[in-house]
Parts: sequence; C-alpha cells; structure tokens
Amino acid sequence: MKLSMPRFDQAPVLVVGDVMLDRYWHGGTSRISPEAPVPVVKVEQIEDRPGGAANVALNIAALGAPALLIGVTGQDEAADSLTNSLKAAGVRSIFQRIAHQPTIVKLRVMSRHQQLLRIDFEEPFATDPLSLGAEVDALLDGVKVLVLSDYGKGALKNHQSLIQAARAKGIPVLADPKGKDFSIYRGASLITPNLSEFEAIVGRCADETELVAKGCQLMRELELGALLVTRGEHGMTLLRSEHPALHLPARAREVFDVTGAGDTVISTLAAAIAAGEELPQAVGLANLAASIVVGKLGTAAISAPELRRAIQREEGSERGVLGLEQLLLAIDDARAHNEKIVFTNGCFDILHAGHVTYLEQARAQGDRLIVAVNDDASVSRLKGPGRPINSVDRRMAVLAGLGAVDWVISFPEATPENLLSQLKPDVLVKGGDYGIDQVVGAEIVRAYGGTVKVLGLVENSSTTAIVEKIRKN
Repeated sequence: MKLSMPRFDQAPVLVVGDVMLDRYWHGGTSRISPEAPVPVVKVEQIEDRPGGAANVALNIAALGAPALLIGVTGQDEAADSLTNSLKAAGVRSIFQRIAHQPTIVKLRVMSRHQQLLRIDFEEPFATDPLSLGAEVDALLDGVKVLVLSDYGKGALKNHQSLIQAARAKGIPVLADPKGKDFSIYRGASLITPNLSEFEAIVGRCADETELVAKGCQLMRELELGALLVTRGEHGMTLLRSEHPALHLPARAREVFDVTGAGDTVISTLAAAIAAGEELPQAVGLANLAASIVVGKLGTAAISAPELRRAIQREEGSERGVLGLEQLLLAIDDARAHNEKIVFTNGCFDILHAGHVTYLEQARAQGDRLIVAVNDDASVSRLKGPGRPINSVDRRMAVLAGLGAVDWVISFPEATPENLLSQLKPDVLVKGGDYGIDQVVGAEIVRAYGGTVKVLGLVENSSTTAIVEKIRKN
C-alpha cells in the first residue's frame, strides 16, 4: 500500500466526547517511606496534557488540520488548564461547564520514566444533551468529519441524534466506542474498538477467520460503513462490506507506553479521511502514527513532520534518488527538524576519488546533501559527442550509494537554476577554480538569504583525463 502525506490543512474535523486532563507529577526516588513499603517521590515537575477527546483534537491539530472540540468539564482549575493548552495548540474548544462537578483528571506519579501510581478524579457528568447537540449542529456545516470520542464518562448521551445529524449533511462519523452496548453507534461510518472491547460485544475470537466473520455480522446488525479492530502487537484489521478484510501488521519497533494510542489512531483516521484519503490509505497512516506514539512516554500527539518522516521511511524516500515532489516533501521534513540543506550539481559521468572527496566536503557544510545531476541530453550538449559514458540512471544510482549523499535528482537544463528556485537550499556548493560570483545560481540563492561556497579541487582527478587515458589505451 502506497502512503502519502495528505493536505491536512484543508481537513477540518469536529471532535465531540469526554475530555479529561492528564496530569503528571515527575520526581526522583531515593528512599522507601517509613510509614509503608512504598517509594517516596520528591515532586520536581508538574505537567498537564489534554486527554481523552481533548487528546484526539490535539492530535488532529498537531497534524496541521483545523480541529474543533465540544465536551463537558467542571468549573475549576483543571478546566482552565485544558482550555489554555488547547488554545495554545490551535484547537477551538467549546465546553459545557457544570458547576459542583470536577473536571475529569487522571493524575500519574512518575519517577525515572516509570509510572508508580495513577489517581483518578471523576464523576459521571450530568450533561445537557440538547444543548450539546445544538452546539454540534451549529458547527457541522464547517467540518468534513465528525468524531465521537466516547470514554463512557457522560459527555455523550445522544449518540444517535449526533450520528443522524451528521449523516443528513453527508458528513462521515467515526466513533471510538466504549461499553457493552454498541447499538448506540448504529449507522456510524466507522467504529474503532480495540480487541478486548470488540470481544466484549461479539465473544472471544479464536483466530482471524472468526474475528472477520463476527465483525462482518456486527457491521450488518449495526448498519456500519466499516469496522476497524485495533489488535495491539497484532496490528489492525479493517472490515468493509463487499471488500476483503485488510490486516495491517503492527509497525512499532519498541513499545514504551500505549497511553493514548487509540486517540492517535482515530485522530489520524479522521484527519486523513477529511483530507480526501481512501479508507485503506487512512488506516495505513493511522497504523504508522500509532507505531510512533507508543514509543513516547504518556499521552502524546504526533506532529506532521514526524508522520511525514515515517512515510518517507516507508516509501524509501528518506534517502536516494527522488522525484521533485518527493524531494520537496523531504526538504520540508528536514527543515522541520532544523536541518541545513546543502546543494551541489554536476555531470558526475565517471565517479572518481575527486568526486567522492568533494561530496564529503560539501556534506560537511550542512546536515543534508542534494546532488543534482545533468540528464543525458544536457551532458551531451555540454561535453560533446560520446558523452555521457554512463546513462543518468546509472550515474544517479552510484551517487545515491555514497554515504555523504542524501538525495539525488536529475535535471534537463544546462544549469540547475530552475531547481534552485524551487528547492531553495540553505547552501549552494561548487567545486573548482571559480570565483563565488561565477557560480551559476549564486544570485538566486543569495536573494532568499542562502549561502554560496566554493570548495577546492582535488589534484590529479578528472573525468576528462580518465576518458582520454582509456581512449589512448
């Protein structure tokens, strides 16, 4: 399955559900309490993160998609902390604040990256479903997907009216279900239970065949558009009517903390579908995002640069020969990680020691090196009949194999000025006996604030000399 980075900036999503505050107390432990056989934690840092439906909205915003959130809180300091954190992340949040009830807080005591204790502060909310439904109706026209993030805490009491309101406007509804009655999600476009939640409804599944059969039956009973069962280390299974089951393996290299992984899955799914991705591709992106988040500590969001880099690894575009569109995405990702981009160009017809030394020196000017290679026709125009000796695909393959080179791209013109205008590298490097003002493209690079450098020649290294020696022999 080929994955690509969607246009998340054009994919507004509305999240409705149970918001909560994930609070972390961090500190060191050096002794056991004399009062009980438990470690004493000296709290040195307090950290608040949006959790539950708020974490779903935060993940959507982190991907670069417009995120709207409707939920229920108390009238307290925890609600203020949630509001401030979400606003800072660009999430538009509307909370139904209920007096004399606490905002749900999950307090975790951490030491040396280990969770020692969790304390929950919560009571089921006396939500006003009519008021919440009216808030949803007022926002539906401006979004492309509705997410029901249900933790069973009382914010969602009118699932069916919300689903029907969205369906009447042609808006897909994604639900992260809870409880033992999935009939409240009837008519949803997609629900995303984990395996234990799924088996609590349909019974234990001995194997994938039984899982698929019971899943298809559940879809028919509840008139679901699709069903995605997340299965931990066994990956995910996507079921759709009139399509074969799609089983995706888990991609996590190391699982550190599964907190919030389900939020990451549904948020990535929602944003991808809102951006126009087909469901299998959206599920593939969600699977990839989940593999990133389980390697983080606590509730965490996946950023667009992190997902883009993971896609590049999947598609083999983290290094090597790229097309222009792939290269532009790779450069965007590198800049998001504060990496300096270096650019050089040439024919590189017969690669020799001088080239290798020069490219190593060029790479030392920054973090990523782009080598732009003249195609065969432009080499022939520049060097004359009989050149190039090696075709452009072979020249690029050899360059891509060098440790100093990150990305290789070809160009048809005599000069790389068109590429420079599009790629905008931080540093333009040339080797040879040039003055800086003689470097082709120097004015383009300087105009946007880039740097131009000329590196020296390596003595007794020349493609032309090698060609002449071969001819004489």
